[in-house]
Amino acid sequence: MTKPHKKDPASEWPHPVSLSCQHRGLIHLQSRAVGGDAMIPILTVLICLGLSLGWRTCVQAGTLPKPTLWAEPDSVITQGSPVTLRCQGTLETQEYRLYREEKTAPWITRIPQELVKKGQFPIPSTTWEHAGRYRCIYGSHTAGWSERSDPLELVVTGAYRKPILSALPSPVVASGGSVTLQCDSRVAFDGFILCKEGEDEHPQCLISQPRTHGSSRAVFSVGPVSPSRRWSYRCYSYDSHSPYVWSLPSDVLELLVPGVSKKPSLSVQPGPVVAPGEKLILQCGSNVGYDRFALYKEWGRDFLQRPGRQPQAGLSQANFPLGPVSRSYGGQYRCSGAHNLSSEWSAPSDPLDILISGQIRARPFLSVQPGSTVASGENVTLLCQSQGWMHTFLLTKEGAADPPLRLKSKRRSHKYQAEFPMSPVTSAHVGTYRCYGSLSSNPYLLTHPSDPLELVVSGAAETFSPPQTKSDSKAGAAETLSPSQNNSDPKTASFPQDYTVENLICMGMAGLILVVLGILLFEAQHSQRSP
Repeated sequence: MTKPHKKDPASEWPHPVSLSCQHRGLIHLQSRAVGGDAMIPILTVLICLGLSLGWRTCVQAGTLPKPTLWAEPDSVITQGSPVTLRCQGTLETQEYRLYREEKTAPWITRIPQELVKKGQFPIPSTTWEHAGRYRCIYGSHTAGWSERSDPLELVVTGAYRKPILSALPSPVVASGGSVTLQCDSRVAFDGFILCKEGEDEHPQCLISQPRTHGSSRAVFSVGPVSPSRRWSYRCYSYDSHSPYVWSLPSDVLELLVPGVSKKPSLSVQPGPVVAPGEKLILQCGSNVGYDRFALYKEWGRDFLQRPGRQPQAGLSQANFPLGPVSRSYGGQYRCSGAHNLSSEWSAPSDPLDILISGQIRARPFLSVQPGSTVASGENVTLLCQSQGWMHTFLLTKEGAADPPLRLKSKRRSHKYQAEFPMSPVTSAHVGTYRCYGSLSSNPYLLTHPSDPLELVVSGAAETFSPPQTKSDSKAGAAETLSPSQNNSDPKTASFPQDYTVENLICMGMAGLILVVLGILLFEAQHSQRSP
């Protein structure tokens, strides 16, 4: 970012001659010298070597050590934030001067002199006019001036929209490997800067020119990386006409460098095959007791972090909810764990495929041979077929946690198919199955599911009593009908006597007799009352 400049403003400042002794006593000695001009250099050298009476001063211009110039809190400042430029020399009593290369800085002349004498140049609110390349010197007209300090580049950010920083092919980089970081901007810029954050006091910046026109882009190569430290980056864009005025910073991009510690496990609920719009949860867990977990997608440009929790003693896990899902969610995922006090991540988990159904306009057909109901121990084959070309067929079982079975398709009788053998079948094979097809261009995008097929395995369910004969079954049925039977009289035991009808007849006859007696009693009383 250093550019050549035509003229240094400091060169116009008053400097003493290369070798001078400034004191009235020197003039007095020179006026009394005998021998004219020949004696003047001798007297000058003697006085400068310290043979005077102690009231001379001799300084060679630019021989004072150069000062140190820095910015507090940082040399990269957001617009509107305060910053102070500080110049420090080696003398106790001195003057300081600050100047900006290539272009004057009027704000310097407005600094109070009491602060300037201390080497402090504060800026209460940073604006674009403060950006630039600065140097400072110290000294005085009598003592001479120091060398110029090393340049300080004061950068003001926030002038333009933030660019987008991504890692190609993925932010997950193997130890010792390299990665390409890409900084994209919707506006055409001719300069980009990549800054590393973290352990260094000042960010390390790389400069790259854009490779495309219109929307601009810059590509940086970073590496080799190691798991022993964190690798976090931001990028900025700028116009080369104002190289110290940058855009807003991009979001932080952190690289994940897996180590060698024990890998966690990765699972998904409700299952790896999901329809668009549905939701799922990826769960990363370990018995190591990691404090945080990271989930990332192979060839993805970002990864998610979650703190770990301990559902059980000695275990830790983190849930990563995803969705509503779309076709972009399809892919292969892994996760890693880490401890809070360490920047090193664990070895990656085994891969987990997330498959999105309904992305291909086709629906395969699923059938079973020899039939959907088979006896335990028999050989069974599930056949998935499609009229159109399919590279791969997948078979899923409803409620199963295992990943789907995959087989490449074969052409048979103008159809594409895959045979999934299940031999011999057991009770574990009972369930509802579906199959899907996929293409080689994107194996994580599937067809619509086939119609469900329910597989029934007869004789697979075990009973707790031995099987009964036909006569035993009839006897058992009789026992159910008559649990209180009399074994000595099978007929009465099987068909017990019922006296209900007889009792009803007796009760009816008794009621009729009572009615007749009542009528007779009523007539006898009525005849006695009549004259």
